Amino acid sequence: MAAITAALIKQVREETGAGMMDVKKALTEAEGDVARAKEIIRAKGIQAAGKREGRKAQEGTIASKVVETAEGETAYAVELNSETDFVAKTPKFVEFADTVLGYAVSADAADAEALLAAPAENGTVKESVEEAAALFGEHVKVGQFAKISGEHVEVYAHKKSAEMPPSIVAMIATDAAGAAVAHEAALQISAMGAQWLTREDVPADVVESERRVATEKSLAEGKPEKIVPKIVEGRLNAFYKENVLLEQAFVKDPSKTVGKLFEEVGGKALAFARVEVGKGEAE
Repeated sequence: MAAITAALIKQVREETGAGMMDVKKALTEAEGDVARAKEIIRAKGIQAAGKREGRKAQEGTIASKVVETAEGETAYAVELNSETDFVAKTPKFVEFADTVLGYAVSADAADAEALLAAPAENGTVKESVEEAAALFGEHVKVGQFAKISGEHVEVYAHKKSAEMPPSIVAMIATDAAGAAVAHEAALQISAMGAQWLTREDVPADVVESERRVATEKSLAEGKPEKIVPKIVEGRLNAFYKENVLLEQAFVKDPSKTVGKLFEEVGGKALAFARVEVGKGEAE
């Protein structure tokens, strides 16, 4: 059994928003297993009281670009973080984000680590970003990175307000036929935040966790044991409809799914990515 330390309690509180005593009880029941404790908290229906505590908000912007390739198109999206939105919205910061994006495209970087190691005007991108901190007077870093390819790639950049740079970038790769509805799908991704393209893409451990939570929740609600499996399957299907892009209800016409939207034009969605400022790993 792992020791239930103050640091462990703080970690689970930040990740769930649950109260200290609820977290401590869940960790005790889970014998210090963080993943299991989070499942227990969800199964008991303990909701976050507010925003996660103890985390510093990350500001910044996302630069994105689609380039043509021999196979079709490839899109890149790079999150550049600052400490304040005051710096994030300055023209120089936005321009620097575009410069970092240019380095990603030139190097055909596959991830953030490769981007930081890529060559810049003077040294590496990592060194260039570190030097930028002195210019802006704040900590500056490369956050999330996304890259997808297909016959066609659509990119939608969303601004939360007119004076701010893009804070959400949604990208979707499709075949040629799917390009007809790619923009609508990109808007859907931006608004609804799907995590996977198809239910087959959902990791087995995630499915098992959802099934376990749904079972425990159903039993805790006093549902007859013989009908619990059916209820669990219903709740699992609801999970897919919320988190799987092709199974989500199409925002502009909830009578059909996003998958149906592609079927109507005889097209296919191949891959997608969504980057939102401040939603990457905390420092």
